[in-house]
Amino acid sequence: MGKSAKGLLLLKGDDEAREIDFELSYLLSLTMQDRFRLMQRKSREMLALLSRYGHRKAPEIIKYK
Repeated sequence: MGKSAKGLLLLKGDDEAREIDFELSYLLSLTMQDRFRLMQRKSREMLALLSRYGHRKAPEIIKYK
C-alpha cells in the first residue's frame, strides 16, 4: 500500500488518515528547537510571498470628517 522512504509518504491512492498520521509522526519526531526553526522558516516564507504579491503593507486607516 503505502511506505515511507526518506521522509516521503508514498501512497497508491488518496488516504487522508494515513497522510495525517504521517505528518503527526514527523512533527512529533522533531525537537522543540527544530519546531521553532520550522515555524520561523515558514513565517519568513509567508512574508516573502506576501511582499511578492503586494500584500505586505498594512492597510491605511482613513478618517472621514
